[in-house]
Amino acid sequence: MKVSPSATRLLHHAGLALALLGASPPALAADAAPSSGPLIEVRLRHESVDDAAFARNAGADTLRLRLGYRWLFAPGWQLYVDGEHVESLFGDRYNSTANGRTTYPVVADPETDEINQAWIGYSNDGFNAALGRQRVMLDNQRFFGNVGWRQNEQSFDAFSAGYAFGHGGPTLRYVYLDRVLRVFGHENPNPLLREWSLDGHLLHLDQTLPLGSLAAYAYLVENKDIATLSTRTFGARWTGKHAFDGATLGWAVEWADQSDYANNPAAQSARYRLVEPSVDIRSITIKAGWEVLGGDGHSAFGTPYATLHAFNGWADRFLSTPLDGLDDRYLSVGGKIGKAAWSANYHDYRADHGHQDYGHEFGASIGYPFGSHFSGLLKLADYRSDGFGADVRKLWASIEYRY
Repeated sequence: MKVSPSATRLLHHAGLALALLGASPPALAADAAPSSGPLIEVRLRHESVDDAAFARNAGADTLRLRLGYRWLFAPGWQLYVDGEHVESLFGDRYNSTANGRTTYPVVADPETDEINQAWIGYSNDGFNAALGRQRVMLDNQRFFGNVGWRQNEQSFDAFSAGYAFGHGGPTLRYVYLDRVLRVFGHENPNPLLREWSLDGHLLHLDQTLPLGSLAAYAYLVENKDIATLSTRTFGARWTGKHAFDGATLGWAVEWADQSDYANNPAAQSARYRLVEPSVDIRSITIKAGWEVLGGDGHSAFGTPYATLHAFNGWADRFLSTPLDGLDDRYLSVGGKIGKAAWSANYHDYRADHGHQDYGHEFGASIGYPFGSHFSGLLKLADYRSDGFGADVRKLWASIEYRY
């Protein structure tokens, strides 16, 4: 039987990591399950986009079906697989990036059928490992995530491993990345939207402190398809909460340095910083933030493998960092009314280099659980341009079933 180069690379790095850690360490693929069983998820969504750069508005009605199964076949061992089917309903009045409807704004939910995850994992006494196609989600998914917002998830062909030292010690994680399967689907006519071939090494260390938690990381990723995305990133993130006088103060502080790596032909250097205090009072959370992705007019700090929709506004105007960088100052408030969870946010955007105003955005959402398996969501994003891109308003309505 002939073994593919990708499989050979994955097996080589799996063996190397296990040798370094002395056993099978924790995977980042999924939470441990108490028993074998199926997974069923159905999500029906309407997304409308009013983009001033287009004469027509987009209206996408899509259905996502995800079926999976977890099999605990021996002590400590499990197999997991799930597949996705995404279908467009009632016509294609949107540009899915794969349907050729380029006179409409983009709604990046193309029709597809694919295996989203398929991995084998082992866990025992603080060790855990997974090999195969899997989710990779680190910290708040600012650098690596599954982009769960889109109908087709992002996943990685990877080996992930880790070890929790216990007794107040750190948790160490290592991930080898061979390929990323992007949200645009494996049937997309553009090969660069389908997937990227990678040679990536992610190291992540978590340590609980007397006040909060500290994470340190090193991400070295060679992108063999888009060389300018090959970067090395070193950083640290401090998060925590502290209760006092009926309120809870929270914080997130992060700093990272990024430079060119491996096959990158450009000399790149940029920094990232985040300061995000918050306060919880009577079931209401108020959060202020200042996030800067540096840029110098020639290159900028990038996070191409992140769950990007969760950052810099829901209108998705800054999925790629502008060359002059991005300075995002924001305020959000959220809470619950009965079972309903609501939130609202405001962003002010400008360039890091040159301080050009980009624009501002307002967002709001409300979600409601209908019993233990169904939930609904309404969500709005309204971006007003001040010289960067065009005005855009997006509205979502969805209902989801999970079993």
